Amino acid sequence: MKTDSCAPLASVIDLLLDAICVVDAQGNIVYVSAACERIFGYTPEEMVGRRMIEMVYPEDRARTVAAAQEVMASQPLLHFENRYVRKDGSVAHIMWSACWSTDNKLRIGVARDITQRKQSEAMQAALYSISEAAHGAKDLAALYQQIHLTIASLLPVDDFIVAIRNAASGELTYPYQALTLDSTGLPAEPAASLCFSVLHGAQALRFNADSMRALALPLGDGDIRAWWLGVPLNSSEGVIGVLLLKSTAAPYTEKDQELLQFVSTQVVTAIERKQLYARLHRMAQYDELTGLPNRACFRDRLGTALARVRRNGGRIALLYVDLDRFKQINDTYGHGGGDQLLRAVADRLTACVRDTDTVARLGGDEFVVLLESIVEPEDAQRVVEKVRSAFAQPLSITGHSLEIGMSIGIALYPEDGEAEMQLLKQADDRMYRMKARGGQQSVDCD
Repeated sequence: MKTDSCAPLASVIDLLLDAICVVDAQGNIVYVSAACERIFGYTPEEMVGRRMIEMVYPEDRARTVAAAQEVMASQPLLHFENRYVRKDGSVAHIMWSACWSTDNKLRIGVARDITQRKQSEAMQAALYSISEAAHGAKDLAALYQQIHLTIASLLPVDDFIVAIRNAASGELTYPYQALTLDSTGLPAEPAASLCFSVLHGAQALRFNADSMRALALPLGDGDIRAWWLGVPLNSSEGVIGVLLLKSTAAPYTEKDQELLQFVSTQVVTAIERKQLYARLHRMAQYDELTGLPNRACFRDRLGTALARVRRNGGRIALLYVDLDRFKQINDTYGHGGGDQLLRAVADRLTACVRDTDTVARLGGDEFVVLLESIVEPEDAQRVVEKVRSAFAQPLSITGHSLEIGMSIGIALYPEDGEAEMQLLKQADDRMYRMKARGGQQSVDCD
């Protein structure tokens, strides 16, 4: 299209920041202005003769073809947005205005690069999404999944890994990975090694096959053409973990790294907030000393068990357990020894019941066991015998071997009552009658 008569006009067009593209009826590019190289990365010579649709981002091609057909039907198009793949593999967001020249059988379009605006909008949406997830996600697993989806809307992601450093041991755990963890709970190599490198280097790193070989890092099957991007999760307490992304579609750029580092600060805030909520929830539901459900948590579980057995039929049993002469042990071995004893008792009681049953500490040296889905009253007696046998073995407390006596009261549903308080009172009264008789692993179920 460039002739001597229109050379002055062409030179003016080449000064425009927006690009002019002319495409024939078959979709082939016949002319582009100089701005196309800045926007798409190709020189005009490289673009002329190519099919325009080949440069369109694959997911946008169908609606781009539909829009082109509307333009060729003499319907001018304003502010149509789609994405193109630049020469370097990155994605450009373009806003088009286009019309059809009936006389020349050409489609003329003006392209404006709106990538920066789109990135800013996506970043704001991502930060909002992460903030919403920090408040609304039901748990950390749901939070990690939402963070994954959010980051995948900004960057190419084939795999997404959250690695969190254990504050006590310093080891990395992997609470979330898009691809399945192996039987050891670790991601497939080289992901675990890359997370380790980012954590201990405390800086963002981009990897490909060449850089991993240079660092003597293992390469897995299919990683020859993969790219990795890892950023540390930095908090006021230090590095608490790593975000690691994998892409097989396009390499990660320095801008991608900067973007993920920026988002990671919001991720850290979200994770710490959720971890705090989880700790507070656990403190409200579990005994700090033994890790057993506390009184409030036990009442919730008892209420749920009663509702289930009323609906489906069957029996449940409560075992009210109290240690004999616990004050004497406290006085002799100190509160540290008493605490050690309570933890040991909690462990042994838990080992005597099924995973579906509940052992709770109500306070002091009082424990209660909820046995669900028992068939006959004798089932509860068999558990008591198992407890007796377990505690016939001495416990090692502060270097001393102690034999622990206990009193146990049993209450059965529905024989001893149908309400929570009735059952608890019945089991408690029977336990105290046994304690009054001298304890020493006494049991009362009458």
